[in-house]
Amino acid sequence: MKQTSIFILLILTCNLTLFGQRFSELKNYNHHSVIIENDTINYHTYAKQKIDSINTILLYIQGSSAQSLYQIKKENGGVSIGTSVAFDFATIPKDYVFVVISRKGFPFSTEMDEPFPIPKSYFEHQTIDYRVKQADLVINDLYKKLGKQIDKVIALGHSEGSDVVAKLGTVNEKITHFGYWSGGGNTQFIDFITFIRKDVDKGNLTEEQAKVKIDSLFNDFRAIMADPNATDKFWEGDDNSYKRWSHFSEPPIKNLLQIDKPLFVAIGTKDQAVSVESAYLIPVEFIRHKKTNLTFIAYPNLDHGFEKELENGEFKDYWNDVFQDFLNWINETK
Repeated sequence: MKQTSIFILLILTCNLTLFGQRFSELKNYNHHSVIIENDTINYHTYAKQKIDSINTILLYIQGSSAQSLYQIKKENGGVSIGTSVAFDFATIPKDYVFVVISRKGFPFSTEMDEPFPIPKSYFEHQTIDYRVKQADLVINDLYKKLGKQIDKVIALGHSEGSDVVAKLGTVNEKITHFGYWSGGGNTQFIDFITFIRKDVDKGNLTEEQAKVKIDSLFNDFRAIMADPNATDKFWEGDDNSYKRWSHFSEPPIKNLLQIDKPLFVAIGTKDQAVSVESAYLIPVEFIRHKKTNLTFIAYPNLDHGFEKELENGEFKDYWNDVFQDFLNWINETK
């Protein structure tokens, strides 16, 4: 299943190796914990100025990769950094505090070439509700510390993180602006079928072959939903339990429609992980429900990580461009 393999590679890793990024910048993160009964949530903040000069909280919720936020490799006098936090620190405004949350069971950083087995606790908490709980508690903790000086609280999610942001918007009233990047409006399950149908349209599959693949998907979906909390059964990769798939199967559009604050949705028209057709459901439903708080941008020829494939087969990164559009939108939106 070539298309399915591409889908999983992109949605689960979205991992960049950044060469030349100064290791000292990572050391500028401050590390915090929210301790509640039977759980500790670790989050990390980055700011260019002293905390009393901050007026905006930007919480970034990354996709579904089962790894630390940063993977570090030192060799030949240099440092290589792998990360699921694809931001250039230079693009973070000086009056922002940038916030990321560690996945359950993972430290802030690990050694790139040293194996780090996925903790059992990760699978046990591999649900949308848990990630929403994490984000809600982190925002509330930061707001408690900084609330008097904070003008804006921004929640930005990418890939699986976009599903989290959509549901977070139904529980946290402190958020003033929402970013929903590379996410669809329909259930994640539908993307697998959509990409098979696209292969039929391209002539890569016959109708008969597509039927076999889609019927097989239906059986997989039934198995997942029949055992929705299983952490010892996996589908499409050994880091995605049935529990993960079942708990992230709810259509985000139901949560997005409950958000009344400004919402910025971005999707690449060549996204290989989320079908652009699923994303187009969002503006259609907002129009149908007469909601006017949505800004929807489909970026031509960009993929899941906002990269564009060039004629020579190389890729040009437009992540910073999308982020700048997002920042401009925030400044223009009340």
